Amino acid sequence: MPPAPVTLAPVEQKELVEWEEFTGRVEPMETVELKPRVSGYITEVHFQAGALVRKGDVLFTIDQRPFETRLRSTGAEVARAEANAQAMKREFDRVKTLLEAKAIAPEQAEMRESMNLQALAGLESAKAAQHSAEIEFEHSSVKAPISGRISRAITTTGNFVTAGTTLLTTIVTVDPVYVYADIDENSLLKIQAMQRDKKTHTNGDGRMPVELQLSNETDFSHKGHVESFDNRLDASTGSMVLRAEFSNADGVLTPGLFARIRIPMTGKYKALLVDEKSILTDQANKFVLGIDETKTPPISVYKPVVIGPTIDGKRIIRSGLAFGDKIIVNGMARLPQPGMPVAPSVPAPAAPAKETAAK
Repeated sequence: MPPAPVTLAPVEQKELVEWEEFTGRVEPMETVELKPRVSGYITEVHFQAGALVRKGDVLFTIDQRPFETRLRSTGAEVARAEANAQAMKREFDRVKTLLEAKAIAPEQAEMRESMNLQALAGLESAKAAQHSAEIEFEHSSVKAPISGRISRAITTTGNFVTAGTTLLTTIVTVDPVYVYADIDENSLLKIQAMQRDKKTHTNGDGRMPVELQLSNETDFSHKGHVESFDNRLDASTGSMVLRAEFSNADGVLTPGLFARIRIPMTGKYKALLVDEKSILTDQANKFVLGIDETKTPPISVYKPVVIGPTIDGKRIIRSGLAFGDKIIVNGMARLPQPGMPVAPSVPAPAAPAKETAAK
């Protein structure tokens, strides 16, 4: 039979990093369930639902009149205690002179000393009560404990709220955000091995980079880094939680969103690449067809390979080929089996591949 026309391409070599993808969820760095510290009726709500608030902004006002009244009452009690303490001090200051003149008995001197100490203690108690009233009055204005995006007002004007119990609203931080993902055991062991061997691919800050893609995006345009790993593997799922940190200045990464992340599973190395369509399957094995040019005409040759992940239409070859080897990338359908005569041709050079690979 005449030689079958086929297209050849050389095995390429590129320096790249292999990445592996995982699913995750975007979560805020901080979440606050805002509850009042004093009880009373809400008189005013000071924010719009979904707005960005800053730490210290007044969000709710609880009826301040009872707290203002108590503050004035404790202020008056402090003034009374101060006057009493001053009077007792004057009485005590005369004790030494009166004792020298034998105008009072020693028991009376001891009584005046005791009354002076009691007056000072009463003044301290009044000041403590005033300070407590000041704190309660301050807490009648409910302020944002963190900066972030606020939810709706769950409890609105006119409702009675109980200190430490009633939920007013929630606030989540916006920038930066965390992404939580479950890393399987095999991937975790690969990462730990790279860390031990100091072969981890890092960014300019010496941290492991992470790239993120949202469900409506086509590439991994959001850049972050691994913030931490959990302290144990979940035996029921065989996975460990990874936490990555991402900048979110534009607010695109909304807490709760589903996301795909990828992390580097190798350092940079020179990988062998072949066209994806050149990979054939023989039961459970993968192989490519090379050519034996020592024959006339050349014949196809069976070459078993161990494959890795894909990269931009190319497949990484772990073993079975060498850089520069020529393999058949088109026309295999005309070859029922290896050892058939072929008429090879070489295609035009393709565009260079990117330096990342994803599984």
